[in-house]
Amino acid sequence: MRRFVADKAKTLINRSRTTCSSSSPITTSTSVLQRLTSSSSQSPAVLRFLSTSSDSMASDYSSTPVTLNNVNPKVLKCEYAVRGEIVNLAQKLQQDLKENPGSHPFDEILYCNIGNPQSLAQQPITFFREVLALCDHPLILDKSETQGLFSADSIERAFQILDQIPGRATGAYSHSQGIKGLRDTIASGIEARDGFPADPNDIFLTDGASPAVHMMMQLLIGSENDGILCPIPQYPLYSASIALHGGTLVPYYLDEETGWGLEVSELENQLKTAKSKGINVRALAVINPGNPTGQVLAEANQREIVEFCKKEGLVLLADEVYQENVYVPEKQFHSFKKVARSMGFGEKDISLVSFQSVSKGFYGECGKRGGYMEVTGFSPEIREQIYKVASVNLCSNISGQILASLVMSPPKVGDESYESFAAEKEGILSSLARRAKTLEDAFSSLEGVTCNKAEGAMYLFPRINLPDKAIKAAEEAKTAPDAFYARRLLNATGIVVVPGSGFGQRPGTWHFRCTILPQEEKIPAIVSRLTEFHKQFMDEFRG
Repeated sequence: MRRFVADKAKTLINRSRTTCSSSSPITTSTSVLQRLTSSSSQSPAVLRFLSTSSDSMASDYSSTPVTLNNVNPKVLKCEYAVRGEIVNLAQKLQQDLKENPGSHPFDEILYCNIGNPQSLAQQPITFFREVLALCDHPLILDKSETQGLFSADSIERAFQILDQIPGRATGAYSHSQGIKGLRDTIASGIEARDGFPADPNDIFLTDGASPAVHMMMQLLIGSENDGILCPIPQYPLYSASIALHGGTLVPYYLDEETGWGLEVSELENQLKTAKSKGINVRALAVINPGNPTGQVLAEANQREIVEFCKKEGLVLLADEVYQENVYVPEKQFHSFKKVARSMGFGEKDISLVSFQSVSKGFYGECGKRGGYMEVTGFSPEIREQIYKVASVNLCSNISGQILASLVMSPPKVGDESYESFAAEKEGILSSLARRAKTLEDAFSSLEGVTCNKAEGAMYLFPRINLPDKAIKAAEEAKTAPDAFYARRLLNATGIVVVPGSGFGQRPGTWHFRCTILPQEEKIPAIVSRLTEFHKQFMDEFRG
């Protein structure tokens, strides 16, 4: 009976796919269409698809009540390059390859644009998935076969977690801050990491770190006169969130010449400039390890940053989602909370929000949408407001909550799963380190390209010194020079990178962000394709 139902379902799905591929409209703004079609190297199939989509939009939706003239201007201002026009084009090319094999000079799209490890064949951590499976289907805990299929410690952990969940059901809502027992576990993990106490009541479990960032922007931004100090280059979540909530991004530039260093003198200058323009700077955002830049802050530098926030009365927003991703022996991750407490600053001395996610590290559980923020240094009245904002969304998803607790409390020495867990963790992190070094060396060997060492995170951010002729061609195509380069790279090789202009950069410099996540056996092909393309590109535009 099950096989019959499954076969019927497959038939229905295939029919649905056929219908959708032939009839579903894709809504793309006119400005994006212009940028996508500006390159002469677009395939005829892609150009034909885009043209048809644009025509149908104009005829079908011209009389609808929502137009670009009356939509929320904050939405129009918001941009998110990581899933922007280059990625949209890559998806069209991928579909084109599927429908017309051999229609491009490559046979697959290599996504190097986003930190999404499992989409690039990274395997999930066994212990984490065993616990999740048992929690989602607790009836199998009582089956005799379970003892032979699951490790003893994953079974024990599942029982513990289920006892903490109201109704023992992962399909039920939880407390808006997250399940209390899971927050207890996370607090214990933070204490073990930092050596300082952590309060589970300070922890808000969220669907990844992004909603936590949005929540803090909602709290801090009341108008465009409220500013947030953000690094440039920065992860576009911050610029997008600030734009959506109507605030002002106050940029501070990382120093590329010193390995993307963060100078307090730069913070002071930018704060002074913002104040002179009437901007009330509320917070400082720091990403450590850095995204897209890959640097790991030295503890002494972190102390300077904490002192700066204390002196200026700023909330310190510490994005620490890559805390497990450190690849060089001379650097070590230190949480900002640990640094602040080691300096003698207590709960009432500095306002600090730390963000963590299950999407990064060695676990890469992006689709499970788990994460948390630890909120310290806020009055009870403000904490009530944060809780109110959290409660509007009811709660984060339970699987993500469970994963967040597992990330902060993995198997320990003596547990049945410990050796396999440690081997999986070491295998992933050591491979990432090798991939980072291979790509770093490859980028540095290219004409006109310089690339700082990837100390941590999942990305490299090489600088490309483009010929004047290429910059002029980009201007004629009405696009940024690094976006012009990235589009040409995609059309020639199938490699997807994100233009540096999507992250911000010093005026007159051009970069792109490339992840180190494609599987290790694919890295040589990426290096080979990129090297050949870059030589041809420079030969074309050098004169």
